[in-house]
Formats: sequence, structure tokens, C-alpha cells
Amino acid sequence: MTTKRQLLSVCIAAALVLAPFGSVSAKSAAAPAPYVPGLGEIMGATQMRHLKLWYAGEAQNWPLADYELDELAEGFADAAQYHRRHKDVPRPLGELIHEFTAAPITALRAAIAARDPGAFAAAYDALTAGCNGCHEAARFGFNVVIRPSANPYSNQQFAPSGPKNE
Repeated sequence: MTTKRQLLSVCIAAALVLAPFGSVSAKSAAAPAPYVPGLGEIMGATQMRHLKLWYAGEAQNWPLADYELDELAEGFADAAQYHRRHKDVPRPLGELIHEFTAAPITALRAAIAARDPGAFAAAYDALTAGCNGCHEAARFGFNVVIRPSANPYSNQQFAPSGPKNE
């Protein structure tokens, strides 16, 4: 009787160990849901791009400003795509983002292309106001964006580095 119990115990243990590697086909196993960044993560990265855009434009590093503006616009597009609806926001985020940022982004692109520091500053401030307008419309008015006053990126040079950036 002991041998039968020992054999049964070994079989049960083997079955438990091998169960995860059993005959479940790849087609029948449910694939994990793809990772979707939260709106807070997207907006945190967007805030960083907003800040870096300012310092690039202030330093008149137009290629860097253009790059940061593209990245900022990608962040807005991600927010609209992955979070069409958010909490108790009364309208789809894509509508709000477009309404409040499209014109300032267009003005920023023109200022960067013209390499015009005055137009850049005005368009940047209009974008900042657009961000705050969007936050108000989305019932997140407690989140107020401002023009940066201190650069936390001491490990990045914002000034143009020479002819490559012309």
C-alpha cells in the first residue's frame, strides 16, 4: 500500500509541476492586454516636453525646439488615442486637445521655422494658456501649467552647439 501511495504522490506532484507546460495551445491561451500608459504618465511626459520646448526656444536652438514640439504633439495624440474618455470629462479628450492646442502648435511651428524668438514666446504662452483652458474644460483646472522658471535638466545643453544646428 505504501508503494501505491508513493507512486500516486509522485504522479500528482509531476502533474502539478508540469501543468503550466501542458497541452494548452497558443491559440486557446488568452494573450495579455497590451500596455496602455495612463493619462497621468502621458501628461507627465508632455509636461517635460513643454518645459524642454521653452528652453530650446529661449536658447534659439531651433532644431531642438522643432523636435520637442513634435514630441509634445505626439503626447497629445497619444492622450487622445488611448484615453478618448477620461473620468468625468464632459467631452472626448481628442476634441478638447484639438480645440485648445491646434492653433498654438501651428503658431509655434511657424515661429520655429521663422527662427523668431518673439513669435516663439508669444506662441508658447498661447500654448500654455491652451493647456490650462483644456484642463478647465476637462474639470482638471487645479492642474495649472506655467512658463518654466528653473531648468531641472542640468545635464542637457539647450544652446545651439554650432553649425550643425543652423
